[in-house]
Amino acid sequence: MFKTNGQKIPGPMCDYEFVSSQLTPQHGRFYSPRYPSSYQKNIRCSYYFRARSKERIRIVFEEISLQKGDLSCLNRADLIRVHDGRDSRAPTIAVLCNEGAEVEVLSTGSDLYVEFVANSERPGQGFKAIFQFQPLDDALNSELDKVVPGGVTGNPKYSVIGPAVSATTSTCDMVFNSDTTKSGIVTSPGYPNPYQSRVRCNYEFQGRGKERVQVIFQEFNLYHSSETTKECKDVDSIMAFVYIDGKPEKIDAFCGEMQPRPLMSNGPRLLLEFQGRESSRHVKGFKAMYYFIENFGITSGRQESNYPCAFVFSSNDTKNGTFASPNYPGFYPRNTECHYFFNGQPNERVHLHFHFFDVEGVLPCDSVTASDYVEFSNYITKDRKYSRHCGQLKEFDIESDRKFFRVTFKSNDRLDGTGFNASYVFFDEGENYTMKTPVNVASTWNGCALLLLLAYKVHFI
Repeated sequence: MFKTNGQKIPGPMCDYEFVSSQLTPQHGRFYSPRYPSSYQKNIRCSYYFRARSKERIRIVFEEISLQKGDLSCLNRADLIRVHDGRDSRAPTIAVLCNEGAEVEVLSTGSDLYVEFVANSERPGQGFKAIFQFQPLDDALNSELDKVVPGGVTGNPKYSVIGPAVSATTSTCDMVFNSDTTKSGIVTSPGYPNPYQSRVRCNYEFQGRGKERVQVIFQEFNLYHSSETTKECKDVDSIMAFVYIDGKPEKIDAFCGEMQPRPLMSNGPRLLLEFQGRESSRHVKGFKAMYYFIENFGITSGRQESNYPCAFVFSSNDTKNGTFASPNYPGFYPRNTECHYFFNGQPNERVHLHFHFFDVEGVLPCDSVTASDYVEFSNYITKDRKYSRHCGQLKEFDIESDRKFFRVTFKSNDRLDGTGFNASYVFFDEGENYTMKTPVNVASTWNGCALLLLLAYKVHFI
């Protein structure tokens, strides 16, 4: 018999549903099958929690004892996945395996879905957990705090509370794998409550094949003193690492309260290292969305599958539009080559206007100067007519000689920039076309970039 307060619903093995109402308990416990005895082999269980509109679901995993294995929870036979929604397609906010310390999660909405998967030959003891349907405006001492001795107090009104962290050692290292989910939420320990001092967490993102990791911060509030340096050295900070020749290399560091630009990996892996040296009761930490994507964050044009990174813009689809470097307005990824193919009608040409251009490098933008660059051509191959472009440039225009035009962006494994944002127009070659731009296009385009960043933030909150 499964010991749980929930109602069993039709489904394989052990699926349960917990629904909040005035007639049901607002808190209780749920367990793995047969707990505290070992669970069966080849079992899959689900625990679905449905709160009312002004409630959130709070869960504390008190004990976790699954088949022992590596710490990454990757390719594990026995694990627990927590999804921030009504089924397994919702973003994953926690993946638990092995024997773990107390872990607490809080849903962002009124649904939470827990999966327990066991395929090992030597099952473990399983898990026991406590749940609570918690009002958004709950008091400091919730019912769950009364049930769990030493439970987390406070008034968490927001998304995910990350893994619990002890006072002396970090238990907050997490691995996010694209086999488990293509998107999700990552937070500092205890978010939105203050993180503890002397804590260090590694967040490892592991994709597959052509996938790149994109991280978009929604909230960023780390402790900093008035003496905080711009380099974010020896202070509470997040450092981002990509992998060059299999070794992690730092690409940036963030501290204080300024929200970082979107991040993108140069391959299928990315590492974030969070260091909370001092903390404060006035800081929240950070919250970010992560995505495993194959389009490099380029949202216009039709992606061409025959290239690692190529996008086609055809006048049959639209006569004008915009295109940008990978991950714009964040820093573009290293070791990346992207092509933009423009296909007009036989009597058409294409006019490009670059509103913003920041590509790391110096003239002549070649390997000798270790430069990233943008290159233009009227052919699939190289065109000697155009010189390469790099550095920080003012607005400029480029026009094709015929119906086809190619733009190539290439970055190396060293430094990076914000990239470029441009617009294009197909026009009849018999016309003397002049690009119509705003009077103060620089400030207008900077405003567009700011609006884009705000759109990222608003869309995912």
